[in-house]
Amino acid sequence: MFRQIQQAITTLYQDRKITPVLILDEMQMARDQFLSDLNLLFNFQMDSSNPFVLLLCGLPYLRDRLTLNHNRPLAQRLLVSHHVEPLSKEEVKGYITHHMNAAGAKHPIFTDSAMEAIAAATQGYPRLINKLGTHALLHGYLRKAEQIDADMIRIAAQENGM
Repeated sequence: MFRQIQQAITTLYQDRKITPVLILDEMQMARDQFLSDLNLLFNFQMDSSNPFVLLLCGLPYLRDRLTLNHNRPLAQRLLVSHHVEPLSKEEVKGYITHHMNAAGAKHPIFTDSAMEAIAAATQGYPRLINKLGTHALLHGYLRKAEQIDADMIRIAAQENGM
């Protein structure tokens, strides 16, 4: 498989003058052998050029895995490492407000206490905020509620194991 990827990258980079961007998400779940094999992609023509951009995305556990001895060759080839911090309570409120406005909300859908409950239950991680918010909106719809309160957030959080 990696030979085919190398050939495709070479064709794009040399023949078509395109720098491919490979994005691999959820890499904290990748097997050690796969991480080791990724190192093979870097073993061709990397001293003289950069024929592709590789983005490894994942939860904080990925960073820990890259520090292990058997993954160190791959970690040494990474040029930039970035860690996204969880959102603060105020950022959670702004994040939710932004998404609700983008969805066309005409009035506040989540109460202030609901936003605080979301921030506490999700610890500020956007993926969890989205999941919890969606479930809370479904509960609100089923109850025909005009606003989502902290109780609906607690119910949704319990159902989602948060």
